[in-house]
Amino acid sequence: MTIQLRHPEKSKKADSVIPRKPKWIRKKKIESAEYYETRRLMRDHNLTTVCEEAACPNIGECWSQRHATMMIMGETCTRGCSFCNVATGKPDTLDVFEPGRVAQAVKKLGLRHVVITSVDRDDLDDGGAEHIAQTIRAVRHQNPNTTIEVLTPDFLGKGDAAQAVFEAAPDVFNHNLETVPHLYPRVRPGARYYTSLRLLDDAKRANPQIFTKSGLMVGLGETMNDVRQVMDDLRAAQVDFLTVGQYLQPTPKHHPIDRFWTPEEFTQLEQIAKGKGFLGVSATPLTRSSFHADEDFAALKQARQQTLASGT
Repeated sequence: MTIQLRHPEKSKKADSVIPRKPKWIRKKKIESAEYYETRRLMRDHNLTTVCEEAACPNIGECWSQRHATMMIMGETCTRGCSFCNVATGKPDTLDVFEPGRVAQAVKKLGLRHVVITSVDRDDLDDGGAEHIAQTIRAVRHQNPNTTIEVLTPDFLGKGDAAQAVFEAAPDVFNHNLETVPHLYPRVRPGARYYTSLRLLDDAKRANPQIFTKSGLMVGLGETMNDVRQVMDDLRAAQVDFLTVGQYLQPTPKHHPIDRFWTPEEFTQLEQIAKGKGFLGVSATPLTRSSFHADEDFAALKQARQQTLASGT
């Protein structure tokens, strides 16, 4: 019997010791009736969630509030980022019925705000952009009062494929830079920092009403000055919202943790980001792109209204 490796590209890498988590990282396991109901709904609709695939530490809290981040286009990614726990390999063909199932699940969960992400699909001519756009339209058709946030791939080498997503007009367009430029060859070897930055800029230029959002992990080997520079780059691209969280190493084969940033340093990061003009910032050890996304979206709208009212 052949054992299917979850991360075949990492199999020959040397193991690194996963350090013990400090007290501010540890989180109690939460399993409620709502948690199991959310899990059942995902299974009934044959949907994948990034909450499970990426081993998110916040899954108990989110699912107990009936918040789940849908991961579309399968559960196998064509990239091999050194930090990511999503399985890598050759994906299955796209499921044309998936957008409808996502829309149905959103309706049954009664979501005010939904986050939809995906694996990278470098095997597709458009990187899956049209499938993402179809999912946005399906969710909006069945859930006209639900706001929609998409966390997309970079569509590297796919020309203007991302325009299909922009034209579908999600309320929030999110693409994570993940790390600082000099770490890309080791952390995101299949990506390009300035391609990702340009994608965020293109989203805002295509539709200035769309909120744009990006996220970083710390603990991979970056410095505070590195992070400051990324903040400046994001503001130059008119990105509205920034998330910063602690990198947690999934297995000994993944990128080693350089260090755990302290809660005080995260507070400092939040203050710096707000000083640079982001409309919204979430910077805590356990911050993740879709964690409390509904509350963040409400705060974003309020911040934009206040900015417009003040004329700044």
